[in-house]
Amino acid sequence: MDLTIYTDGGSLNNPGPAACSYLIFSGKNLVSKASIKLGIQSNNVAEYSGLINALTAVKEITKDSPLRSLLCISDSLLMVKQLTGEYKIKHPDMKKLAARVHLLEMELGIVPTYKHVLREKNADADTLVGEALGRK
Repeated sequence: MDLTIYTDGGSLNNPGPAACSYLIFSGKNLVSKASIKLGIQSNNVAEYSGLINALTAVKEITKDSPLRSLLCISDSLLMVKQLTGEYKIKHPDMKKLAARVHLLEMELGIVPTYKHVLREKNADADTLVGEALGRK
C-alpha cells in the first residue's frame, strides 16, 4: 500500500487554543481524515501532533496490508527539516515529539519521505484545523 499524508497544526496566540488535522490518501482515494482539538499548546506542538496522529492512523489502516511507501506532506518547514535531520532539535519538548514520530516510523517499518509545501498546497488540512479552532 502506498499512502500520502497531509498534516497541519495551528495555535491561536501561540501558545493558545490549538488543533491539528490530517488527511490520508491511497492514490486519489481519501482513506482517513481527522481534526483534533489539543487544548492550550504551541504551534509547533500542534504541527507534530498532526503527524503523530496521522502515523497512528496509518498503523491501523495498514495492519492487514503492507505499507510500501509513505509520503508525509506538511506546511511546517521547521518540522520537516527537523525530522529529516537538516535542522538540529534543541527544545526538549520537540525532541520528545520527534522521538515519538521516529518510534512510529519503526513500528510501521518504513522511513517516510517528508515534503514541505506552502500553505496553499495544504489547504484541506489547514481548513480542518481552522474548523476545529472555530475559524470559518
